[in-house]
Amino acid sequence: MSDIIRRDPRAEWIARNRLHPLHAAMQPAQHSWMGPNGLIRKNPHGIGFIGPNGIKRIDRSGAQQGGATKRSAAVEVQLPLHQVAAPAFYISVVPDMVGGRLSSHDRDLLGLAHQLAGNDGAVLAVVFGEHKENAFATAGVDRLLVLEGDEFSGYAPEQRVQGLRAVDNQFSPRHWLLPDSRSGGGELGRRFAAALGERPATRVWQVKDQECIGRAGAGLQDLARPVARLILAAAECAEPVSETRHEALPVELSTAVARSLSRIEDLGAVAVDPAAIPMAEAEFIFSGGNGVKDWGLFHRTAEALGATEGASRVAVDDGFMARDRQVGASGTWVTARVYVAVGISGAIQHLQGIGACDKVVAINLDPGCDMIKRADLSVIGESAEILQALIDAVEAYRNEAKRDAA
Repeated sequence: MSDIIRRDPRAEWIARNRLHPLHAAMQPAQHSWMGPNGLIRKNPHGIGFIGPNGIKRIDRSGAQQGGATKRSAAVEVQLPLHQVAAPAFYISVVPDMVGGRLSSHDRDLLGLAHQLAGNDGAVLAVVFGEHKENAFATAGVDRLLVLEGDEFSGYAPEQRVQGLRAVDNQFSPRHWLLPDSRSGGGELGRRFAAALGERPATRVWQVKDQECIGRAGAGLQDLARPVARLILAAAECAEPVSETRHEALPVELSTAVARSLSRIEDLGAVAVDPAAIPMAEAEFIFSGGNGVKDWGLFHRTAEALGATEGASRVAVDDGFMARDRQVGASGTWVTARVYVAVGISGAIQHLQGIGACDKVVAINLDPGCDMIKRADLSVIGESAEILQALIDAVEAYRNEAKRDAA
């Protein structure tokens, strides 16, 4: 028998043709890929994916139902409970909590904290003010300390440093972990380090063999140093906790937090043009693809919603959007809290680029496309009708708010 590998032109054509009924079967299953910082990510929604503790993950892709339905029957899996009755030490984590919820960066940080805690330590999460998060247990929090009070609301880094110093005096954590981000963690961590007289390890993307490895030289070099007590970690510094649930027991400070004389006046949020926000920093992205036929209506809808505009590669190549608006592995990796995909079928490069988004909303005519399978909320219908209905709903809501204010 010949060892020559023969091509199958028909199979190759089916793999390229998204409209063919056998197209999905010809696509290779992607179980892992490399993230923007070089860390290998695993697909938690892959069929038959086995976690490090031997637990089979849930199939949320819709493939077992032929791709026509989306999470028709959610299967609840009781994860094993990780308990630390008497912690030998604490690893304190101060998440950014953008929008009152844990971000993907925060979850990576909690994963790193559990690497440092091992089996004897406990992860202590310190949260300022009210929050909307209800998944601290599955994110890996053993102890939860919420510092409430008006003095911590808004932009109050000096008062927050006082709160962290009170936590440090009571719990004496072995390590402090904060996200090295633009959302507040980077600044707060450096202020806290100055108050403690510690030299922090910054832009850390890996901790192993009792060493912190951080980015240096404009991100072109790695700097290794012994594990510091205060670590400012970058995104993808570790795999988030996914195979265990934790107690998230509430704890309190034994003493009141000292009030500092603030030298900073918080003037509140400032309105910013959504179009001026870089794609990588946008919290709300309204993205269009090949299925958008009325781009004028698309722009009016994005303006009404106050969202940053994005686009698929097809829309950019066709000249409907600028190249810097392209979302995906070949464009910009985004971490929006809400990502709305209008008329985007869901190429693998695009799905990789939105992998870190919190909530994905898909508007599409095809109920079996990949974007519908990925979305948390799907709207099946003509995009023009749905976008016009969105504009009408937003205007009605604002008019009602004006009447109530009057």
